[in-house]
Amino acid sequence: MEEERLQKVIAESGYTSRRKAEELIKSRKVSVNGHIVDILGTKVKKSDTIIVDGTLLTKIEKEYYLLNKPRGVVSTSSDEKDRKTVVDIIETDTRIFPIGRLDYDTTGVLLLTNDGELTNILTHPNNHVPKTYLAKLDRIIEMEDFYKIKEGVNIDGVPLKVTHLKLKKTDKKNNTCFIELTITEGRNHIVKKLFNTLGYNVDKLTRTAYASLSVGTLLSGEYRTLTKREVHELYSYRRKK
Repeated sequence: MEEERLQKVIAESGYTSRRKAEELIKSRKVSVNGHIVDILGTKVKKSDTIIVDGTLLTKIEKEYYLLNKPRGVVSTSSDEKDRKTVVDIIETDTRIFPIGRLDYDTTGVLLLTNDGELTNILTHPNNHVPKTYLAKLDRIIEMEDFYKIKEGVNIDGVPLKVTHLKLKKTDKKNNTCFIELTITEGRNHIVKKLFNTLGYNVDKLTRTAYASLSVGTLLSGEYRTLTKREVHELYSYRRKK
């Protein structure tokens, strides 16, 4: 029987993402056939008895959801401040988790699943998954700053590559504007940091697309399951070896 890396088997079971599985292994919270395993890359068979943090690993059906995240909800599975989470919105008994995060006050496209392998594919920086945002700024952007963003702005010492940038709307009366931009990375608060670096505040931020997926007709707080075709398209972002 073919053997695979332990962290991959855990992720494919739907228990958690591959990165989290690696953390659990290093923390000595995973056993295989009754023996603690703490070495990354250990090969196992899917028929082996694998226990993760006290839970017997079993193969479960994968679930995939697209949520139009509302404002004032945290993008985690649980919250120490007892705030409402995106997982609370989805009606399922399956243990799911969000793919990446949106800030508490950011709205728009958020994917949730119990597929750890897909989560690893979509969040790995080398896979360059596009994410499109619409940002409302506290004042109309100067064209000089607009072109600076096109050329690339360093955020925390690391350049940010913007693959698409468009001035969608200006409101001269209220001195505000809407900027649409697409990036292929997922650093925390990266869009807000981008504009803050140039002296602008982001009053509202919405993620309008993730890969090829958009909210479509979903209202704020509504969600739907992904089609098999959509899941297949998301898997196509896997790096070619």
